[in-house]
Parts: sequence; C-alpha cells; structure tokens
Amino acid sequence: MALLLTAGLLPAAAAPASAEEELPVPYTFLTSAILAGTQLDASPPGANDWDCRPTRRNPRPVVLVHGLLGNRNTNWQTMSPLLKNNGYCVFALTYGVSPSQPTGLDQFGGLTRIQRSARELRRFVARVRSATGAEEVDIVGHSEGTVVPNYYAKFLGGGQFIRRYVAIAPLWSGTNPAGLDTLSTTARAFGLGPVVDAVFAPFFASGPQLLAGSDFWRKMRRGGGPAVPGVDYTNIVTEYDQLVTPYTSGIEEGMRNHVLQDICPVDLSEHFQVVASPTTAQLMLNALAPRRARPVECRPVLPYVGTPG
Repeated sequence: MALLLTAGLLPAAAAPASAEEELPVPYTFLTSAILAGTQLDASPPGANDWDCRPTRRNPRPVVLVHGLLGNRNTNWQTMSPLLKNNGYCVFALTYGVSPSQPTGLDQFGGLTRIQRSARELRRFVARVRSATGAEEVDIVGHSEGTVVPNYYAKFLGGGQFIRRYVAIAPLWSGTNPAGLDTLSTTARAFGLGPVVDAVFAPFFASGPQLLAGSDFWRKMRRGGGPAVPGVDYTNIVTEYDQLVTPYTSGIEEGMRNHVLQDICPVDLSEHFQVVASPTTAQLMLNALAPRRARPVECRPVLPYVGTPG
C-alpha cells in the first residue's frame, strides 16, 4: 500500500491545485476510498486550503459533508478535486467521531447524535466564512451528510448562511434498511425504546435517528417538511441505493430531484459509487452554477468500482 502511495496513484491530499495544473479526478469510489483510508487525518485533494479566496465566478466556498462511517478524505476523492479544478474553494470536515472509538477507528465519523454533529458543522462553517470572507457557503453532502447540514440549517440558524444545497443519496423521510426501522418501531411499541437507545448510544447514536420512524424525523419534517426557506436544494438519488430504502426517501416536494437512471440508464451506481459517478458530478456542477449548466454525458458506471478506466 505504501508503494502505491509513493508511486503517486493517490494524489497528495495536502497539495492544493495551482491555476496551471489540474488534479486527477478518479470516478471510482471503492479503490479511492480504501487508499484514502490509509492517510490518517488527511484532507481530500484540493480541499482545506485556508488561503483560498472565492472569485467573482465562484463567490461561495463549497463545504463537503461526508456520510456515515466516512471521513473528509475517504468520501470526497472525486468531488473535491473536481470542484477545485472548476475554481471553487473547497472545504471538508470529519464530524461525529465517537469518544468510545479506539485509535485507528477514530478516523471515521457520523456516529454521534446528529444534533452534536450539526454543532460541529456550525463551527466549521463559521471558520470557513471567517477565513474566506464569504457571507454564504454551498453544501454538498452524501447520505448522513445530507441530514446533518439540514439540522444545522433548520434548528441552529444555519439557513441564513447556505445558498445552494446538493444532497447526494439523501433520506428526507429516513430509511428502513433490512427492515431495521420495522424492528425498531416494533420494539418501541412494546416499551423497549430506552433499551434500543441505550444499546446504540455508546458507539452508534446516529443509527436509530436515521430510521424512518424515529422521533428525529418527526421533528425534522415538522412545519411543512425538511426544506428551509431561502435554501436551493438539489437531490441526486439512485434506484440501486441499498442503504436508503426506499430510494424515493431522497425525493422531496419543493426540491429539485434527479434520479440517476432517468438521466443515464447504464449508470448502476449504488449508495457508495453514487458519490463518485460522473453523472452525479455533472449534476452537482450544474446545481452549483445553473447558469453554466452543461449536458450530462451518459456512460456506463458499475457499482462500487465506477469507471476505473
């Protein structure tokens, strides 16, 4: 593995792109994430250059928010360098690391209560705004990273600081993977809710919150749904999502919704590859800069491995 890194198959995370050179953009999730996972505390290529200043063309920094059990590096090997190459100031954080996680596993986040993670994001956005001088940011989130920013926007005053919000594999009504929500709801019906919460709290507090029948989602959807006025939302979902079930949980009235397979039937991205799909990538760029929107090229994308060539 060290030889692969030395050979330059994975770009050095700390090296920002210059105006003259572009960073490599891999459209494959699995191999990129595995290699990135060996770089402890690293940022994804092109991200967290605290000297970056937004331009008139791209006036808002983009904040990347990873998914469950991801981190700032593993989740954004595709989108971070792509955004940097397109002239954006890009910033990414790792949030939701549980204090009980042992060394090594403490590099992976999204495990604490969503409310706590949203407070971490609030501090990070404030730092980004202070460093760049920008009044607002754009959000690009994946999976749980589509939920945490919306809690920040809706309940922690963050809505005034977010302009565009691109949600990749979102779950605006929660999820029921492998029937876990059904089991949880049944347990709570028998008065076992405190037991369920106590079992998960030390190491996976966000888990029960993400399930469709949770109190968290009842709160999030109160008052007409999850959308925050003034924030421009774009959702990108895949029919092959194995963790957001049903995948239509990511489709929300009042938001811009894209199903990958409606645009490109041969894009077989599932929950992980969707964040490294070239189809998703162009939809993201179009959502962030609609006046510069370009047609989406359709090409075959395999689950997990994407388009390695």
